[in-house]
Amino acid sequence: MDYDSLLALVKKRRSIRRFKPDPIPDECIEKIIEVARWAPSGFNLQPWEFVVVKKPELRKKIVEYINEYWRLAKSMEGARESWQGKPWTTSGVLDAGMDFTTAPVFIILFGDTRTRVGLPMGVRYDSNRCDLIFTSSLAGAFLYMHLAATTLGLASQWVSAITTPFASCMVKDLLGVPAEMESFDMMAIGYPALRSSEKFMRDPKKMVHYDDCGQKDFRDENEVRDFVKRTRNWTIGTHSRKAE
Repeated sequence: MDYDSLLALVKKRRSIRRFKPDPIPDECIEKIIEVARWAPSGFNLQPWEFVVVKKPELRKKIVEYINEYWRLAKSMEGARESWQGKPWTTSGVLDAGMDFTTAPVFIILFGDTRTRVGLPMGVRYDSNRCDLIFTSSLAGAFLYMHLAATTLGLASQWVSAITTPFASCMVKDLLGVPAEMESFDMMAIGYPALRSSEKFMRDPKKMVHYDDCGQKDFRDENEVRDFVKRTRNWTIGTHSRKAE
């Protein structure tokens, strides 16, 4: 693949939050996982485990567990700093047919914590680096999953609420996942029910720095706050879009 093709792929990959209920061929799921398992990992320990959830009754229970987080998260928005503007009030998964609830397949990525024993001793006895390497390895595999789904014409969404204590506990119990496995994230995949909108992006001139840098080379507090407000408004808008 040349550079232009790679850039086109990463630009095309977007979080889509509205899915058609049409089933996905097993071949597509296998291809997504095949790409992900080639991701780089600390000391090549490949800590990932992929749990594919297709049964409607199991996906329904997972949605119910995650709903507990959404209910609390909506209340927590009331504590957000006032300068950020309007709170995030989208009802998300609480409304039937919204967000990831209609996706026909969930893929939950777990990390086997027992693999950490294979890291060099200098890392094992540095809890911060040990955790960072473990998490970064899983993050790489998860990103590969999304890129693979994009090449197959599928929509995907990050469902990070799967890692909250309640959801993680209940989902592992529901699916029979061993205690040694740590939830990293869940990907909802399916055929898109809407087209992605143009992404709001930072100016690259304000994020790239060479050699010796000083405070003047980085954004000041007002610039950061301005960007936060603008990108939050864009993100809230994408969350509330209806299926086409």
